[in-house]
Amino acid sequence: MPTYVSAQGLQSLKDELEKRSRESRREIAEKINAAKELGDLSENFEYHEAKEQQGLNEARILQLEEMIRDAVIVEESLGNDVIDMGASFVVSAGAVKKEYSLVGSSEADPIVGKISNESPLGKAFLGRKAGDSVEIQTPSGAVVYKIESIK
Repeated sequence: MPTYVSAQGLQSLKDELEKRSRESRREIAEKINAAKELGDLSENFEYHEAKEQQGLNEARILQLEEMIRDAVIVEESLGNDVIDMGASFVVSAGAVKKEYSLVGSSEADPIVGKISNESPLGKAFLGRKAGDSVEIQTPSGAVVYKIESIK
């Protein structure tokens, strides 16, 4: 499955992979060795904690490698008539206006207006034009968004 990211997002993934592969692995290995020196491993909290950290780190490394391997670079979309990956757009819901950017799930940060193409909100906006109204079902009921402009 493709991982849609900006060039900057891909670099962030590569940086995290490098840090986890080199620094985190070394730090965790040191914790495991130090915990082994404490004796009985069956009741050694530090050892079990370090082994759990190691498992989580290795799982994230595998996930990062897969994301980087399947990465599809999305350029910022400017001047398009429809909302597509990389597009920024302004919507209104009643008197409230918000600006969003449609990004891949690995870069999504709804608090700053970066919504994933895989989210219900992102899926609803994908392919829409300025002037379109989109109804989104939320836990508190339906919300109608009007697409004001696409940047």
